[in-house]
Amino acid sequence: MRPAPYQLTMPERRLTGVVFASPHSGRDYSASFLRETILDPRTLRSSEDAFVDDLLEGVPRLGAPLIVARAPRAYIDLNRAADELDPALIEGLRVSAHNPRIASGLGVVPRVVAGGRAIYRGKMPLSEAEGRIEACWRPYHTCLRELMDSAQAIFGQAILLDMHSMPHEAMDAVAVSGGRRPEIVLGDRFGATASSHVIDRVEAAFEAAGLRTMRNAPFAGAYIAQTYGRPSRGMHAIQIEMDRALYMNEHEIRPNGNFLGFRRVLTGILAQIADIGRQDLPLAAE
Repeated sequence: MRPAPYQLTMPERRLTGVVFASPHSGRDYSASFLRETILDPRTLRSSEDAFVDDLLEGVPRLGAPLIVARAPRAYIDLNRAADELDPALIEGLRVSAHNPRIASGLGVVPRVVAGGRAIYRGKMPLSEAEGRIEACWRPYHTCLRELMDSAQAIFGQAILLDMHSMPHEAMDAVAVSGGRRPEIVLGDRFGATASSHVIDRVEAAFEAAGLRTMRNAPFAGAYIAQTYGRPSRGMHAIQIEMDRALYMNEHEIRPNGNFLGFRRVLTGILAQIADIGRQDLPLAAE
């Protein structure tokens, strides 16, 4: 039997229109997938947002739902459109208009993991890719859409915090240029997926906790933010990237000595963000 593609944890009582999600922390690597890949398990995990689900475990106590992927990103990427299929990986596809994510091997069924390392020796049948989409991608997005729609119905607006992690070296260019090395990157597609009222308060919550933030560079938000963020309709979505060095040893893929401390800090930040989604949020979108 195929494992559930996601885990949904609902609060005892919904107190906020904020929805928290972690689409890339899944680590259910099936035996069949491990037989298909040419990579060892640790290398496969290099694309995973390891432990982000553990960092978010306190979210339901804030009165907010938490949806977490269980299927790993190397198997299916929930932050891609269902039609972002890679002809270099999947048999029988015709090359279409250039898509930089697909071209780099990072379509909905990834061809590579971090560092451009190939996952498979050859191609896979289209039926295999479609099966993964039906079994994992569609159930996750059906649930996420229902969470957003119900949040808007109850609280007047819905705010999605799409939680991710980024390699520490992702900010090397900023550090080299002499700027403040950001620890958190907030992506709202340059104002397209969340109102300024929401993004400003989210940024303020991280900054007040002493974490340095940057907006939209180098991560502006991908499919999930683009799809669920409709500020004019009272739907806001922000992709949040956290520097992995804050809480984990990236090379060994394990929590570091600061993990528990960072989780306490993050829970306090997320509590402030949850307050944004209560019924006193202005209903007029910007």
